[in-house]
Amino acid sequence: MKISLVITTYNWAEALAVVLDSVINQTVLPDEVIIADDGSAEPTWKLIKEYKKKLPIPLIHSWQEDKGFRAAMSRNRAFAKSSGDYIIMIDGDMVLDKKFVQSYKDAILPGFFIQGGRVITNKKITKRIIEGGYKPSFFSPGLRNRKNAINSNFLSKLFSYERNNDKATRSCNMGVWRKDIVEVNGFNNEFVGWGREDSDFVVRLLNAGKRRLYFKFGGIAYHLYHKENVRNSLPENDALLKLTIKNKLIRCVDGVGRFFNDNK
Repeated sequence: MKISLVITTYNWAEALAVVLDSVINQTVLPDEVIIADDGSAEPTWKLIKEYKKKLPIPLIHSWQEDKGFRAAMSRNRAFAKSSGDYIIMIDGDMVLDKKFVQSYKDAILPGFFIQGGRVITNKKITKRIIEGGYKPSFFSPGLRNRKNAINSNFLSKLFSYERNNDKATRSCNMGVWRKDIVEVNGFNNEFVGWGREDSDFVVRLLNAGKRRLYFKFGGIAYHLYHKENVRNSLPENDALLKLTIKNKLIRCVDGVGRFFNDNK
């Protein structure tokens, strides 16, 4: 089974560097990394060029023009460039525990997609991570959701559970079979601005009969502190999500399919 790691980013090269360093240090590497870039400028381009030399696996830069927050479309472009049987999604501010990919591989099940959690870091520890190369752990100061830093295959098998709704959806740490992404046509490109594109994606996966594994004590990642995104687009995005729920949609009209021809 081939695994693709898709990392979203936008104009925060310093955080992306730390995330890519955490990929290099994995006990089990993914087979490829695709950067889903929502229109970053030159510093990110230069950084990715440097890390293409450092990473022992292929690193692909998927870029789209900066026209505001378009994470749904950015991920779809990256999916279309990927070649993995299974795709793990993280954000470019999620620093990975060294067993992140390994624990995902141990948890993958047919017919399921995986919802991972996150450990939230404060300003002070985020600065130490980015500027000083500090490696966080369960014992680090300045953490919220500290229990999410416990990595245990035994505890994961005991406490991970099926949760077939869109509550606590976080596409910053999620794993999905590629064939399932294709079945629902990926994310809906109509979602512009922060919010609900990931919930819409999860609802359609559930409508397609896929099951959600709520992943505990595995898939450990540390979310770097940053200011929250503006939420001006929530009314429109909420309306799109409500339509998906009301009509029990499986496929979106404008999704990942539009980008497959770009890579032939």
